[in-house]
Amino acid sequence: MPNALVTGGAGFIGSHVADLFLANGWGVTVVDDLSSGKRENLPAEARFHEIGINSPELVRLVTEQKFEVIAHLAGQIDVRKSVADPIADATTNILGTVNLMEALRAAGAKARVVFTSTGGAVYGDFNTPPNFETYTKDPESPYAIAKLSTEYYLAYYGRVHNMESAALRFGNVYGPRQDPHGEAGVVAIFCGRILDNRPLTIFGDGRQTRDYVYVGDVARAVFLAATVPLPEKEKLDARAFNIGTGEGTSVLEIARLLQDTAASNVPIEFAPHRPGEQQESSVNADKALKLLGWAPQLTLAEGLAETFRWFEQQWGESSPSFRWASW
Repeated sequence: MPNALVTGGAGFIGSHVADLFLANGWGVTVVDDLSSGKRENLPAEARFHEIGINSPELVRLVTEQKFEVIAHLAGQIDVRKSVADPIADATTNILGTVNLMEALRAAGAKARVVFTSTGGAVYGDFNTPPNFETYTKDPESPYAIAKLSTEYYLAYYGRVHNMESAALRFGNVYGPRQDPHGEAGVVAIFCGRILDNRPLTIFGDGRQTRDYVYVGDVARAVFLAATVPLPEKEKLDARAFNIGTGEGTSVLEIARLLQDTAASNVPIEFAPHRPGEQQESSVNADKALKLLGWAPQLTLAEGLAETFRWFEQQWGESSPSFRWASW
């Protein structure tokens, strides 16, 4: 049985990745410090270690155990937090990855590392989307700068130390288990507010666009990047893949689609624009289709309907005190 290590595997995306590896007959080990991940997301069949990405315990784990694949999803995920505390963001998102790669290098391990980067922020606002992998990158936030820096480190480890890695530049991922905190949680936040019959708050004018891609499609991209042949190691973008739909959808349209899905008429309110936020973002995923055999399977309408149904079920099963009190 091949074995995969999923860092951040108790999180929104990581838990779906762990589920998919298990469904395909892999052994799965999850590491997560539970700073944002949740125990209830963990698959029962996975082995779990509550440790951080910067910890010596992680070094011992990858040194002592054999993994064919490391799906690296652990990290600080909130753009606003990175603006408020760039040192903490870089410590987790850059140094945590270097800690992992150095442990693998010292152990002589041959694991393929699949890193979850960002296509929604790494390119900045200086290109006309949809962005291709080779477009100029000039990110606007410490979070995106850290993601791009990590990609440079992975390219270095590949060329100099012959280590295997791929970087997946996600659009805005949404779906069941999404955390309602941070920019990427807008779909989850809106679902919770609709269920609570509260207004939907939109920052700025609501015309800012994102490439919304369903979490099940994203997990499948990680699995493919972990298991299919990769291109030759060359420049930074050689083993980077955009994962998205190629279409930008405004926050205002997301709000309206969810209102329609839920048959809800909760009002929409507007708040000031947030610093560090891009105006337009979408990615071209032709390369992922050609080299990984990946394409999104769910339309936005289908994915939003699946997501709302999941949140509706959680709402029905939860106690009144639990119902999105922090939203």
